[in-house]
Amino acid sequence: MASEEELIASVDALLEEEPQLPPPAERTRLREAAGVTRARLALALKTSAQMVKAYETGSSEPKEPRLTAYQRLLNGWAAKYPANAATPAVQQPSPATTPEGPETFTGPATPVPTDTKTAAPAPADQTAPGPRPARPAMSRRPAARKKAQSPADSRFPNGPLAVLDGLGSAYGVDDLVMHCPATTIPELVEWTLTESGLGAARLHRNGKDADPLIVLTAEAAVKFGLPERLEGHEQRRSLRLPEDHPVLKQVAKARWQLTQRGFGPWARVYRKAQGRDRQCVQLAILSWDALDERSWPGVADMDPADIARVLGTYAMRVTTPRGSTAVSGLELMTALRPPTRAVREAATGAWVSGHNAGSLGTEPVDPAPPEATPEHPVVVESGWTGGFLNEEAYQWARPVDALTGHECTLPFAVGLDLNTAFLAAASRLTVGLSAPDHFHAPAFNPRIPGTWLVDLSHIELDPRLPSPFTPDGTRPTGPAWYQTNTVAYAQELGHDVHPIEAYLRRETGAYLDPWHDRLKAAYIDTLADLGVTRDLDDHAFLAAMETYKQTDPAMAAVLSAIKATVKGGIGKLRERPQGRQYKAGQRWPALERPTWRPDIRAAVISKDRTNTHRKVMKTAQLTGLYPIAILADCVVYPAPGESPLSVLPYDEAGKARPGAFRLGLAPGMVKLEGVQTMSWAVDLIEKGLNPARHIKGGDAVLDAGE
Repeated sequence: MASEEELIASVDALLEEEPQLPPPAERTRLREAAGVTRARLALALKTSAQMVKAYETGSSEPKEPRLTAYQRLLNGWAAKYPANAATPAVQQPSPATTPEGPETFTGPATPVPTDTKTAAPAPADQTAPGPRPARPAMSRRPAARKKAQSPADSRFPNGPLAVLDGLGSAYGVDDLVMHCPATTIPELVEWTLTESGLGAARLHRNGKDADPLIVLTAEAAVKFGLPERLEGHEQRRSLRLPEDHPVLKQVAKARWQLTQRGFGPWARVYRKAQGRDRQCVQLAILSWDALDERSWPGVADMDPADIARVLGTYAMRVTTPRGSTAVSGLELMTALRPPTRAVREAATGAWVSGHNAGSLGTEPVDPAPPEATPEHPVVVESGWTGGFLNEEAYQWARPVDALTGHECTLPFAVGLDLNTAFLAAASRLTVGLSAPDHFHAPAFNPRIPGTWLVDLSHIELDPRLPSPFTPDGTRPTGPAWYQTNTVAYAQELGHDVHPIEAYLRRETGAYLDPWHDRLKAAYIDTLADLGVTRDLDDHAFLAAMETYKQTDPAMAAVLSAIKATVKGGIGKLRERPQGRQYKAGQRWPALERPTWRPDIRAAVISKDRTNTHRKVMKTAQLTGLYPIAILADCVVYPAPGESPLSVLPYDEAGKARPGAFRLGLAPGMVKLEGVQTMSWAVDLIEKGLNPARHIKGGDAVLDAGE
């Protein structure tokens, strides 16, 4: 028989163990028996209603000190409401409240399903931490508004990101508010990874989960010891904290690391992955201009809840932001076409990392000399003097002496804007995936992506139209390098082409297809949130486009960010070197990633420019109207009326004629950019200016993908 000392020691050991919680189903039963909502319990535990739901389904367990507090509460409820006692009836919610879950039942409690396809909706009564009485909270947004739904994943119950204010409130998607107790950056990172429930599932089965994003307001930045703004010349120039800053010392002491970019407006704090488990948090500091006003208009000045709504919608429809919209656009390509996949090794039967077909792989490839930029090492080291690919968006205005008298007498100049023109060009576009091979006098094949040296100067077209072969619309003067789409268009126009040289790629594929499909869906869904839908007729569409920005400024900002993601992502494919210290011939950081692919950028822009030319030709055939200026995705026409309806071709039944420009919300269709008088447009051309740049009433932003 055991001695008294042995028994006491055994009991003491039990007391020292971590608190043991009742089974998940019993936790739900006790809370319901007490008549407490998940939101009210979350308030007491300083967490979120979604996290309480995770405790009650068993998909997550609380950690100290929350664990002890939760056990104390459950023990108290267990004493009041033993399992064999009758469960009190739950008061039915009034019409103004949101029901917490299914009606009361008499059988044993069961866990709430975590699959969002079958689970009950998350409660709308999530409130910010603070000493306020429990009450049925109303949603801050109209219930009828369509929300972006995050993918079902019990690992990330609280969505992809949160916006943190100076009082410790973390605002997430769907009006979620959590309490964040962290007071230092290392504590914030730990809380984000262990307590917040933030993150997003991978977009491709061979990809990686998105790291959680924490956005810091100016007040939150100061609370964590960061400057409200980067001060001093060196910090502004490098856009990062100096290495001796106290916050960086805290990060290093806690054994966290920063990327080579350091601690700037978009900072990544991480530890090396252990197996498949990533430990990484993305931080964005609003007062350090993390959100560019051109891409995210007005967002930095919104309240934290609205910022979370904007960024959360973008994250769920596009991707969790990891930097500028250009960076996010490029990262989205990789997320949807991961470079590797798991393959079984024949010799050992073990799973190893292998190449993922259709991707750009893990290693960068150098471009052909004519595809590179003048400062690229392949140009400088080889002494290349053979010319460069010049596939850029249109910047063309018809000379005044090429305007007809009839055109000059028309009262208006109407600008048509092509919706996400680069995105339309990326659809079903075959591009090279491997390194280029050099060929002499090859036969032209429009199905092979590459760069061709060919003479197109003999091709004569209508002088009222720009040449489809040059960005400025002038006729070529001799042999030049062109991307496959440009040469194929010359062939489509009925001309023989005889390449002199070519750099072609043997491995090809529609690399951008999933990128196009996801961004197109995001663009159309966001327009629908703004009241611009597919079922509108042309008059209703034009009316809706006049007011959509006032309908919901938050969703209008999401739309702006989506468009910036398209242009910026294509531009990042040929990112140029930065910094005063750079010298031609040196490799710059962008060259070390597989997505530095100027040939793919050229393919998109070439297809966009030839698409535009094809449509202006068809419109001229059907209407007799010719453009007077084109700037990237804006085409200006002389017009008898102030509406695009006076320019675009329709048949007798009032339907848009195929092949020409047509109104609509889909990528590649057009909307109204702006209207001015024809005399105004002629005056600008006489001054050497492009009316398409100014027809909206200000300077158009020309971003041809740089």
